[in-house]
Amino acid sequence: MIKATFYYSKNGALTGFNIKGHSGYAESGSDIICASVSSAAYMVANTIMEIMGVKADARVDDSGEMTFIIPEESADKTNDILQGLKLHINELSLQYPKNVTITTTEV
Repeated sequence: MIKATFYYSKNGALTGFNIKGHSGYAESGSDIICASVSSAAYMVANTIMEIMGVKADARVDDSGEMTFIIPEESADKTNDILQGLKLHINELSLQYPKNVTITTTEV
């Protein structure tokens, strides 16, 4: 199962996400859910860092787990794109509840 956690500051600003796991919907290389989540997460991270020029802590480990955190002072600038990713993954979790979960946490 893919587990997506979105991070919010104490002030309520969306400051990042962690995505880990595999959906198990299909075998590796043919899994449309994993491909959809991965592609969206990379697009958001690349847009924020490379296009918008926001410094971020972005990590992907050998298992494919991705953690992406921006400084709280950049949250206004990046809110819309991070909210878009959250909406995208939430919609996938509604369509594929056995394969994707989404949570939020305060950091």
